[in-house]
Amino acid sequence: MPPPAPPAPPAPPAPPAAEEPPRRAVLVIEDEPDLALTLVYNLKKAGYEAWAEGTGAGGLARAQERSPDLVLLDLMLPDTTGFEVCRALKADPRTAGAPVLMLTARGEELDRVQGFEVGAEDYVLKPFSVRELLLRIKVILRRAAQAEGAPAPSDEVRLGALALNLASHQAWVEGEEVALTLLELKLLATLVARRGKTQSRAALLADVWGYGAGVTAELETRTVDTHIKRLREKLGAAGDLIETIRGVGYRCRRAPDELPGGV
Repeated sequence: MPPPAPPAPPAPPAPPAAEEPPRRAVLVIEDEPDLALTLVYNLKKAGYEAWAEGTGAGGLARAQERSPDLVLLDLMLPDTTGFEVCRALKADPRTAGAPVLMLTARGEELDRVQGFEVGAEDYVLKPFSVRELLLRIKVILRRAAQAEGAPAPSDEVRLGALALNLASHQAWVEGEEVALTLLELKLLATLVARRGKTQSRAALLADVWGYGAGVTAELETRTVDTHIKRLREKLGAAGDLIETIRGVGYRCRRAPDELPGGV
């Protein structure tokens, strides 16, 4: 009679389950209850963690408590303005890194410029498409992640009165430092790197903002033109380096002597 077969070796332990990456968190500060509920529902459906607050004070308290990855911020709130809330978010180290996407029923250029001045990343004009809003959120969060993880070049670019250092996120005009947001710095760096070549609004929207097909022509024009205007104002004496190519887009001049009348 043959000997009994040896017992089978124990099965190797199952590999530990891969941890799912944490969901990105979005805070909605919106005083219209139906709209706030709709936004939270669609954000959760798209895979985000989301909460809503109906006042500026409540939104600031929730942001400090939960440290969201992005804030959707209504411009008109019952206790304050979205501008003041955005300014407070950017002044607090706990929330300064969260991009702010403003929601507004007012499309005046002054409102848009003021929003960018206090640190808003972008804005959406009401009424808006939820699909387009989710696209904007996805692109903004991806851009923020790339800015955090990608090594920045350390070389300094000089063009006439303008000096630009991407590693330190700094720009100078005639030796004086100019305060630029990361988005403004990226827009300027893109134009300078491609100086002498005309960039369409669609190309800038794709390469600087990260928006591809699916955005409206109105969004394309408003977003790029408003940022270019604000960038020129901040650059002062070097603002004329950015040239408008009518009907097409913008171009950075190759050298200061291309300016009308030279320098």
